[in-house]
Amino acid sequence: MSSKLIRGTFILTLGTFISKFLGLFYVIPFYAIVGKEATSLYSYGYVPYTIFISIATAGVPLAVSKFIAKYNAIEEYEVGRRLFRSGLVMMTLTGFFAFLIMYLFSENLARLVISSDEQIYTVDQVASVIRAVSFALIIVPFMSLTRGFFQGHQSMGPSAVSQVVEQIARIIFLLGGAYVVIYVLEGTVVHAIGVATFAAFIGAIFGLLVLFWYWIKRKKHFDALLKEDKGTVKISLVDIYKEIIVYAIPFIFVGIAIPLYQFVDMTTFNRAMSEIGQAKIADTAFGVLNFNTQKLVIIPVSLATAFAMTLVPMVTSSFVSGEPGRVRKQLDQTFQVLLFLTVPAVVGIALLAEPFYTVFYEHSALGTDVLRTYAPVAILFALFSVTAAILQGINEQRFTVFSLLVGILLKLVLNIPLIKLFQTEGAIYATAIGYGASIIINLLVIRHYADYSLRSVMKRILQITLFNFIMAVAVYGLYTLLTPLLNADSKIQAIMMIAICAAVGAGIYFFLSLRAGLLDLLLGSRLDKIKRKLKIPVKGQG
Repeated sequence: MSSKLIRGTFILTLGTFISKFLGLFYVIPFYAIVGKEATSLYSYGYVPYTIFISIATAGVPLAVSKFIAKYNAIEEYEVGRRLFRSGLVMMTLTGFFAFLIMYLFSENLARLVISSDEQIYTVDQVASVIRAVSFALIIVPFMSLTRGFFQGHQSMGPSAVSQVVEQIARIIFLLGGAYVVIYVLEGTVVHAIGVATFAAFIGAIFGLLVLFWYWIKRKKHFDALLKEDKGTVKISLVDIYKEIIVYAIPFIFVGIAIPLYQFVDMTTFNRAMSEIGQAKIADTAFGVLNFNTQKLVIIPVSLATAFAMTLVPMVTSSFVSGEPGRVRKQLDQTFQVLLFLTVPAVVGIALLAEPFYTVFYEHSALGTDVLRTYAPVAILFALFSVTAAILQGINEQRFTVFSLLVGILLKLVLNIPLIKLFQTEGAIYATAIGYGASIIINLLVIRHYADYSLRSVMKRILQITLFNFIMAVAVYGLYTLLTPLLNADSKIQAIMMIAICAAVGAGIYFFLSLRAGLLDLLLGSRLDKIKRKLKIPVKGQG
């Protein structure tokens, strides 16, 4: 990879990480402002919005950037500019159309959620929240295309900065608006959540303003490229959009996976809970499942997202060049590093579920149980993201659609029966089964078309599993000793419990991995720098 590409990937990945972590930590003050029941109402509006926005834009930045980069490489700059000009009009129309559908059918969507008069919220209240968040659909598609244009010119800064600014503006308006409605205007929680979801529109405006600023700053450079255009490629807009759709579809399905699973929960969870006489707690339990714990579980998945973004071009290059050995080596490294970092994070969240939930929300037996059950599913989320990216890299992205549909079908079939058997945890089991089936299909396809099997890294996977087991035993023992001394009901003491246990667990895991040579294998030269700083002897040096 060129230094420019590495730098661009780093900037974009950093922007994504900052945006995701901001999206995680705002929940602490937000929960304190609106209370535990209100998070379910927020999810009722945000889940359908996420699906609409994924369909309208997911894959657009990557697809457009891939298209523009392709034609820029052969100095056909006008082709990319034509796409940009017509795409802005298309995305504006698409966004407005998506907004109209979501706004006009808000009541129908709300009726899918509210299945009993015993629930906390009414159809009208849920519909009002869905309408509030729908306005963001007008702007976000336009903004996504603009990000794709910059990325296609190997300019990752505008996308990264606009992502972060969008998130900051959204969170400030969300928290400030909810606080003012409840504590200054003495309004209802429903109105506060309406303002909080409308914050997506405000954030999008600020993100778009950042992109406009970059456009004005760099327009001379883009116009200069047009003067160097060869003008030998004649391609119609219809053919351009066909190519874009082919690029975008697999990214859309990967981006829409988690929202689709959440939508299945949104439309079946309350009905199943009502049928077993739990309608009164259904809204609260849904908030715990689809907002509170999901926010925490998604932390380890951020790592997989970063991998997916950088994996496709490397695997594609090796696969197209006809270097199967190099492809297998890259896949070995990817799976090993992914599991090496994701599994201990998941084990830590599961073991420390009680203090984790207390720190972010409040002390809750239900929240603790759901988080402990949900945490291991993060490994499946991560594996699905990476295996789907690999399928894109070996040009077999059509199977991503198939595997996701199989998983969703299993979720639909099993969700209600499992919720009736296990209540809130039943929805998690159905998600795990669905994702597990999708991952198995993806791995079988990779094995067939890339001649790759996880058997080649099974020894390392078993090593990672063993080290995590040893770490888990030690952390659980320490946690048991700390429980009488520190109260998990207190946020401060819960933070202390997490800090102590995490430090000990990480130390044990790092030591075992270092002694076994696992860190040398996975990190290579980067580990040597760490060893020198820690004054640990480096192999080959006296």
